[in-house]
Amino acid sequence: MAKTIFVKFVSDPSIDLMKSIVGLACAAQAVEDGHDVRVFFAASGVRCLDPAFLDELESEMGPSSTMIHGFMDKLLSGADLHCSFGSVKAVLGHEKGDGALYVPDDKIAWSGPPGVIALATSSNVQLVY
Repeated sequence: MAKTIFVKFVSDPSIDLMKSIVGLACAAQAVEDGHDVRVFFAASGVRCLDPAFLDELESEMGPSSTMIHGFMDKLLSGADLHCSFGSVKAVLGHEKGDGALYVPDDKIAWSGPPGVIALATSSNVQLVY
């Protein structure tokens, strides 16, 4: 039976690269398993939306790895993605519509605390990275 799984990325992934990799892997696996996956990137967790940082995560897995981009592509194809507009601006210096994130603007909902609360309270399972 499919569950609604809320995955929130808030920790600074540059502090703990493996934590971010595990989080992306779990979110991608939940999509693969047919769950209703909703992902919110906030605070320093928005670094996971930065193409250059994803390349850094990828290099952590080895010189020819494509695993991280595979996780992100799985999320793009099967998860409901959200991010904090304030966090993207504060951490990455980008704004909605500038096309600077790995996720295209039309594939992500820009929100804030109300979005986090709505997603958390409507889910069966919450994972926080």
